[in-house]
Amino acid sequence: MRERIQTLTENLGRTIVGKHDAIRLVLVALISGGHTLLEDVPGVGKTLLAKSLARSIDGKFQRIQCTPDLLPSDVTGTNIWNPSKGTFEFLPGPVFANILLTDEINRATPRTQSALLEVMEEQQVTVDGVSRQVPNPFFVIATQNPVEYQGTFPLPEAQMDRFMLSLSLGYPTEAEELQMLQRLQNRGALEELQPCLSIADVQELRRRAALVNVDQSLQQYILNLVRVTRHDEEITLGVSPRGTVALCRAAQAIAFLDDRDYVIPDDVKFLAPHVLAHRMIPIGGRRARVIVDRLLNATPIP
Repeated sequence: MRERIQTLTENLGRTIVGKHDAIRLVLVALISGGHTLLEDVPGVGKTLLAKSLARSIDGKFQRIQCTPDLLPSDVTGTNIWNPSKGTFEFLPGPVFANILLTDEINRATPRTQSALLEVMEEQQVTVDGVSRQVPNPFFVIATQNPVEYQGTFPLPEAQMDRFMLSLSLGYPTEAEELQMLQRLQNRGALEELQPCLSIADVQELRRRAALVNVDQSLQQYILNLVRVTRHDEEITLGVSPRGTVALCRAAQAIAFLDDRDYVIPDDVKFLAPHVLAHRMIPIGGRRARVIVDRLLNATPIP
């Protein structure tokens, strides 16, 4: 199993230049059973990373290109009339997949965004009073451009809270950008990617990651870090209990990726900005990542 994780990382490295932390974080979300939100400016490889991950896993992949005219039924599916049978039949939407890429999610209207709330939390879709399970595993990787406002709709707090991790790729270094130019001759890198992980492998990885030990002192450290966000004077809305669980599960996953069967404080410190910042509402335009860094420095480490 360790070899397959290494192969998956190398597979992603064939299309994504550098960005080792971003690749690592996406794998953390996949292995821990969460979802990922990629927030960054256009052209830095958000969609490429999502599609490369989907091609590396031998499961069903669907993509939604969000637009203002996208309807909830375009996401979840709908019942259509079958005249030959004289009954309504359910036509599944793109959420019935193992990996769902929701590109530019903030271009969809709030009504359509809310169609993802149930399926991201409960792995099921309810249409006309009938609930249907989506495939297991179910992993959402969404992208959005945080600096473009025209024709976009900010994600509500309930939607943001359902993403385990939020991360940015950032601009490449000069050496990485030069390597991108040198790779232009190999334009079929994405199409040539072959699956290196099966659905059963992903399920097994999740099972093993859940067995990683989190010492009671580290559980208390996570709890202290989260609870202080609910009383800080620079924060209007603190992190929810879902965020507490997400940080613990993510720490187990990153320890597993590092071939450890126990979590260390550095795991929590590395993940905290990506797990907690997008769940907070700072006061007066303050930056959530800066606040998380301050709280990390102020919270005693076990």
